[in-house]
Amino acid sequence: MTHQSETQTTTIPAESGMGALQREVQKRSFASQAWYFVRRWPLIPILLMATLLITGVFAHVISPADPIEQSLGFRNFPPTWGRAMPEYNVVPNPADFDLETTKGKSAFSRAKKNSFPRSKFILGGDNLGRDVLSRIVYGARISLQVTLYALTSGVIIGVSLGLAAGYFGRWTDEVIMRIVDVWLALPFILIALVIAQQFLHQGGAALWVVIFIIALVAWTPFVRQVRADVLTIRSQEYVMAAKVAGASHLRLILRHIMPGTLSTILVIATLRVGQLILTESTLSFLGAGIPDPIPAWGKSVSDGRQFIEEAWWISFWPGFAIFLVVMALNFFGDWLRDRLDPRLRQLD
Repeated sequence: MTHQSETQTTTIPAESGMGALQREVQKRSFASQAWYFVRRWPLIPILLMATLLITGVFAHVISPADPIEQSLGFRNFPPTWGRAMPEYNVVPNPADFDLETTKGKSAFSRAKKNSFPRSKFILGGDNLGRDVLSRIVYGARISLQVTLYALTSGVIIGVSLGLAAGYFGRWTDEVIMRIVDVWLALPFILIALVIAQQFLHQGGAALWVVIFIIALVAWTPFVRQVRADVLTIRSQEYVMAAKVAGASHLRLILRHIMPGTLSTILVIATLRVGQLILTESTLSFLGAGIPDPIPAWGKSVSDGRQFIEEAWWISFWPGFAIFLVVMALNFFGDWLRDRLDPRLRQLD
């Protein structure tokens, strides 16, 4: 009898806390369960990031018009919000079309209907008569392109230096970290403006120059965080055992130490994407970023600042797109950090 009671006592703690938590959640109301699900999973940030990715990749399909096509007759044109606006239609000449009907409509009828489609100037026109929505859509592609190249170079350089500084230590660590300290002390905006002025191209720096400038600030956070993780991991027993077994420095770093830093690298990269997009927008706003006529969010905000009272939509919508994307990436990065670091879990 005593043995049976001891067996029952030892089996009770075997029930996982997560299963008890799930049963507790299932007992709540539907609204409470929905709120718990939204708190636990970043649905809105994921939706916004997916929208950014799809928009950037399929910009040529989604865009309702050519982003660089100018029409001064529609300069600072107010948003139509998709309404039909027949007062702006240019009536085509019937003599220029075949009046024979196909499926109940003639070519003349189609031209008359499509002379000012509902998709034109949904968010208004800018100071040169370009479609604001189309420039925002193509601006997403530019932001993804710049961020991808800058972040990739930042991850490679930053992680490599962080691994070297944490693993080898001593003078290697000292030199690398002093370089990082000096680099962080440099006035980045001033340096970017000087570099951009040396590579002027139609009013701004060339695209690859902008990518190079942004890559200059993409690598520093990786060095510090990866170094801190390596200092902890290199003293673990499995690393020491591999070293005793005769593993080379390269094998120790790549096979035994670097996998332990992947979660940190992933979190920093996610948070860094939003900051790089904001950096690119800032440079474009200051005239040291993406050159005309390439559509960029920061450049669009800068174009509309002189017309903010009469045409607020030129600056507002690109600025709102920057706000949504950066906010979504920051929220997703925070959630990812909480999920990957048990010490920071605050989701339940």
